[in-house]
Amino acid sequence: MLDPNIREALFWYLDNNYGKHRTFEEVPIHTSRADIYAVTDYGLIGFEIKSDNDTYSRLASQVKNYDVYFDFNYVVVGKTHRKGVEKHIPDYWGIFCVYESDGGVSVELVRPHGKNPKVKLKKQMELLWKRELSHILAVNFMPGYPQKSKDFIRKKLLERVPEEFLKKQMYEELFERDYTLL
Repeated sequence: MLDPNIREALFWYLDNNYGKHRTFEEVPIHTSRADIYAVTDYGLIGFEIKSDNDTYSRLASQVKNYDVYFDFNYVVVGKTHRKGVEKHIPDYWGIFCVYESDGGVSVELVRPHGKNPKVKLKKQMELLWKRELSHILAVNFMPGYPQKSKDFIRKKLLERVPEEFLKKQMYEELFERDYTLL
């Protein structure tokens, strides 16, 4: 199973099993790229794809990067990696296997995700655009800081807004992201 086929099957699975969600592809996260991440009402979920042609050579560094950005993580593999991948990921990572079956393509949940103990809200906030950060400032009745950097704004939000509120506001901004404003 190749990457494009795995993606297509995963998107279908998410659309049919995850309720309200929004997906983003090929997003830079530190020294890696998140193949896919989804925003849901309860957290950010990262999906690292390992097709049948992929190796595990970069997986250790990808796991480190995913762990600081996403509340939950999955590795999504083709059938050749189904049995061996669990040795390469933490036990709180979930596993999906995508493979060809008689009826087309199947998506199997091999292992559900657990709560990621290493996620950092500060890193998650890096996924937001300045316009989104500014909206969160306004929602929290804070000054706009129009001449300040995204780093400055993130720091102010982290100092003044309780984490549970800030996370919910971040999820809502990602749900509502408008790419036509670029």
